[in-house]
Amino acid sequence: MQEYPDELEADLLEFFGVDLLDLWRGRLSIRRVGVLIKSLMKKPGRSSLLQAMDERARWSDSDYILARASDALELSNYIAIKVNAEDTKDIPFPEPLPRPGETEDEGPAEKSGQEMSSPQEIISFFGQMNNL
Repeated sequence: MQEYPDELEADLLEFFGVDLLDLWRGRLSIRRVGVLIKSLMKKPGRSSLLQAMDERARWSDSDYILARASDALELSNYIAIKVNAEDTKDIPFPEPLPRPGETEDEGPAEKSGQEMSSPQEIISFFGQMNNL
């Protein structure tokens, strides 16, 4: 409540029609405020409080899924072109969509600790598959 009072007040009014001043007027309990705040934590992409606390909350789960699908499609197209085209030196590797809260150097793989295959390893793998 002390770090993000404006965002909390706005969310309580928007989502629940609750005026935070009712806490001081004796019409709202601390327990009820806690319950409402917990409920706000389940509203990524919409809650001003959650977005102020964590920039990644600007996107909902479906936004992240769409970004992953888009990145996978771009990579798939890139691999198909590299494997099947004659001259592919000038085709740049596709950049993933930027996610809220990530720096440009830090993608989803770096955050999760997963190791990604290099473009050359992927192309080599699929090139070998064509020879089968």
